[in-house]
Amino acid sequence: MSTSFIKSVDVNRKWILIDAEDAILGRMAVIIANILRGKNKPYFTPNADCGDNVIVINADKVALTGNKLNDKLFYWHTGYPGGIKHRTMKQLMDEPRRDRMVTNAVRRMMSKGPLSRSIMAKLKVYKGAEHPHTAQKPEILDIAKLSVKNSRRGES
Repeated sequence: MSTSFIKSVDVNRKWILIDAEDAILGRMAVIIANILRGKNKPYFTPNADCGDNVIVINADKVALTGNKLNDKLFYWHTGYPGGIKHRTMKQLMDEPRRDRMVTNAVRRMMSKGPLSRSIMAKLKVYKGAEHPHTAQKPEILDIAKLSVKNSRRGES
């Protein structure tokens, strides 16, 4: 028996629609990263782009668990001496581009390299409920039904 490797041009790509309203950010990012990478398919090949396109709507209504709004810090350095800076998750959520949190969470779960950078081009994130990809007829994936822990719905 021989192992078959698929090429990127031979993949039949689907469009997946995910509603991020009340979804836990980290759990949703893992699911999105696996779909983009193609790890949910039986013919997954690590050196080929065999994943699907993902559309995320309501990205500004994503939920976080625990006290991550105040405790989670993101650091960067300006390049100058003493130039370390940080921002909390609450400060990121107050910015106009709140949908960037979902993109960054998925990007940080991917491996670093040229393949992952090209895979990230298949992720489309929108703040509101409208998106311009209705012509692609995306399949709706309800991540809240995959596990009870994936959503804040029903909790008080």
